[in-house]
Amino acid sequence: MSSGTVRRVRRNSVGILAVAALTALPLLAHAKPKPIVVGITAWLGSIPGRSIADGATLAAEEINAKGGVNGRPIKLVIEDNHNSTTDAIRSFQRMVREDHAVAIVGDFTSEVGLALEPWAARMHEPFLITGAASNKLTEFVHANYAQHKYIFEPNLNSGELAQNICDAAKSVLVGKLHMKTAVVMSEDAAWTLPLDAGFNKCLPKAGLKVLKDIRFAPNTSDFTPIYQQIEAMHPDVIITGWAHVGVKPTTQWAEQNVPIPLMGISSQATSTTFWKATNGATQGVITIAPAAAGVAITPKTQPFMKAYQAKFHTSPAYTGFTTYDAMYALAAAIERAKSTKAGPLVAALAKTDRVGTEGPMQFNGPKARFANGIVYGKGHVRWIDVQWQDGTQKVIWPADLANAKPKFPSFVKLPGSK
Repeated sequence: MSSGTVRRVRRNSVGILAVAALTALPLLAHAKPKPIVVGITAWLGSIPGRSIADGATLAAEEINAKGGVNGRPIKLVIEDNHNSTTDAIRSFQRMVREDHAVAIVGDFTSEVGLALEPWAARMHEPFLITGAASNKLTEFVHANYAQHKYIFEPNLNSGELAQNICDAAKSVLVGKLHMKTAVVMSEDAAWTLPLDAGFNKCLPKAGLKVLKDIRFAPNTSDFTPIYQQIEAMHPDVIITGWAHVGVKPTTQWAEQNVPIPLMGISSQATSTTFWKATNGATQGVITIAPAAAGVAITPKTQPFMKAYQAKFHTSPAYTGFTTYDAMYALAAAIERAKSTKAGPLVAALAKTDRVGTEGPMQFNGPKARFANGIVYGKGHVRWIDVQWQDGTQKVIWPADLANAKPKFPSFVKLPGSK
């Protein structure tokens, strides 16, 4: 198989292996090219994690259908890390040492990414982080580039995500809806520490006074006390930082008719699977996303989305875009380097300059604070804001890509309507 989950079969009989080797001798002249193994690490039980595996699978199949990389097919080893740093480290080591993966791609939780980075550096294994966002991921690379250069992040980091949301908030929430106050509501995780710091810095500059910054445990099951606390402050909007969670706070927001709109990051809501998972409770929720149906960020955006939906019967989460682009960037780097060895491959990856599904794809240089992180900003990679409206993701920002105006459930009260 050219891609997919590898099943490991161990044989202890020397005789069987010897006979197999002798039998294969006449076939050596017609042997197939040795595959290029790429490891995928993800929490497959989550929407973003599943999208990492699916985005990689689609890219590998497309690349192989066009002849592979320098005539060699890509073979994926996909392993579920169960959102466990211990499982992720063991899996990472196994894919490098046993499967001889030329690179590892994944994961979307910063705790896992931060735990794997030292191993990538020690083992000289290229590691493309396609979902985790903590600023520390690429600050780690900058701190000692010579030793940590194997790590790349083709994904926006937390500080960039905060600024992206603040830019949208200034235009939509302040400029069009005349909002003045906000409460930040984030899950307590590594990636939200710099995210919340960014929000507290850029939201006031955008015109939104931050009344309170609330952080909750990801295993929270009852959000009623939190929503009651927020309602008592009467903010115009709740700015969210959710990735590990999503279904419970969203469904309870709708069931309890919390009269305050949700906008920010709801990573699970970037996939159409989330509409079904919440039974439509995500109606009116605004989240940042790489793209949406019907909107061509680049010429590659919609062909990717259509192919993904046709194969997996759902739209990709944000990690589907980043992983798909990372796979193509990796393949292009191998082609340019004419090698799968870490040194030439890392040097080629650092020179990535291609158009992906999200925009122009380049990496910051070694002297940048976010070394080997994707170049962010207008003219490079910058995400859009989508709102769930009647089962469909509609773009409400930026203005040149918008295909709808903000629309909220009847229980939401906007400024001037209270």
